[in-house]
Amino acid sequence: MTETRSEPVPVGRRERKKAATRQAIADAALRLFLERGYDDVGIREIADAADVSTTTLFKHFPVKEALVFDEDADQETRLLAAVRERPDGQSIPAALREHALHHRRAAAGDDPRFTAFFDLINNTPALRDYAQAMWLRHSAALARAIAEDSGLPSDDPACAALAHFALEAPRAARGHGDTEEAVTRAFDLLDKGWSAVAAGR
Repeated sequence: MTETRSEPVPVGRRERKKAATRQAIADAALRLFLERGYDDVGIREIADAADVSTTTLFKHFPVKEALVFDEDADQETRLLAAVRERPDGQSIPAALREHALHHRRAAAGDDPRFTAFFDLINNTPALRDYAQAMWLRHSAALARAIAEDSGLPSDDPACAALAHFALEAPRAARGHGDTEEAVTRAFDLLDKGWSAVAAGR
């Protein structure tokens, strides 16, 4: 008897199916979180809503907090571009300030979906902390980009410090009446300190 073999699934189709499953889980989670609040929704409920097993859910999202956030490779690309593609004459802290302010304005846009999403994060301590931890993961790549652009060693502590505090500045501004002014003041301080580093090269 001749053995019948199924045709192999092309990689592209497999990857599209994985991406669709991941998106379905994320969409179900966000809908439930916005309806009832993050803390009042369980993992099993999300899996049921997305019509997957909890095992499948955890293959895509290892922790509950990750359900709220997309993969952040694009964020890092935009962050590094702010340094590498800034206008002539603009300092690195000034470029990072503009990047931070642009991100904040986009988050505060008129789209009610974005407003609800950011309200969910800001009003949920676990999500706020997770978002900040994700954001700070870019500090090493940002420090390298700063060093490369400035002609300094890749492990220069001043570059690492600027990267870290530039990423922390938006959180330092949280809770102030005028968050844009608070972000600007934080970056003004970084700009003055960085000017001294640049002058001493």
